[in-house]
Amino acid sequence: MPRQSLQPKASKGPTNKGPARFAAAIVQPAHKVEPLTCSIGAEIVNVNLGVASRDPILLSEIRSLLLQHKVLFFRDQDITRAEHVAFARHFGDLEDHPVAGSDPDHPGLVRIYKSPDAPNDRYENAWHTDATWRERPPFGCVLRCVECPPVGGDTMWVNMALAYERLPNHIKTQIAGLRARHSIEATFGAAMPIEKRLALKSQFPDAEHPVVRTHPETGESILFVNAFTTHFTNFHTPTNVRYGQDYSAGGAQLLQYLISQAQIPEYQVRWRWKPNSVAFWDNRSTQHYAVMDYPPCHRKMERAGIKGEATF
Repeated sequence: MPRQSLQPKASKGPTNKGPARFAAAIVQPAHKVEPLTCSIGAEIVNVNLGVASRDPILLSEIRSLLLQHKVLFFRDQDITRAEHVAFARHFGDLEDHPVAGSDPDHPGLVRIYKSPDAPNDRYENAWHTDATWRERPPFGCVLRCVECPPVGGDTMWVNMALAYERLPNHIKTQIAGLRARHSIEATFGAAMPIEKRLALKSQFPDAEHPVVRTHPETGESILFVNAFTTHFTNFHTPTNVRYGQDYSAGGAQLLQYLISQAQIPEYQVRWRWKPNSVAFWDNRSTQHYAVMDYPPCHRKMERAGIKGEATF
């Protein structure tokens, strides 16, 4: 039987048309792709990521599906930390996080652990793209649930290529060529003592990225501002500013409008966690939001962040 092509196409709107099948030469018929919304997200059924980490052809198929659906979900992944890391490493080198701790035996596997004794840290329950305060933000992340509350603690993702596509044309014209700063100091560092906060900024100076970045694989235009974004760096021009006071209000209001596009439900998918569930997302074209609606309890997640490339 000839192989089915799963090559992604550049998005011109919602791409999730309905259930798709892996190529017959790769997997059995029971292995299928179930889109979860019309705009983003698909569950991959009956694929073991431990096995996938040793199958280059299956890895290639998963990469194609990631580009198409932007976030992929897998249930019942009773895999080891080594297999988790091995799967993620096929897509690039892994990186540690300067604030969250990593597993000592598996560098790059960040432990995001909540407990009844530790208050929520206020960083995950905001729409954000991971680590845009880096000059080279991550390619993507593979997040596995180790333990979670029976109800609550879902995570949401949003399609930022679709968010850009559906902007009014005059806004697209206004933001073409704009650039913006992204800061770890103003986010993770905000609650730190000043000496520690300034040391963090010295280690990770604010990064500057285009407000509309180009996806390096699909060519999609992506709205690339989020909770780490502090201000535009080249807004104060005669085209945008009539008087000096326009600088603050005009730029700030436009930035907040752009950031708010992630809140549109039609661009989103919501995933309910169970132990051994995995989400793999393209960090270049999405934002996500961890919903903190659960009472004090244990919620243990482990994330492999994959290094990315410079934005353009």
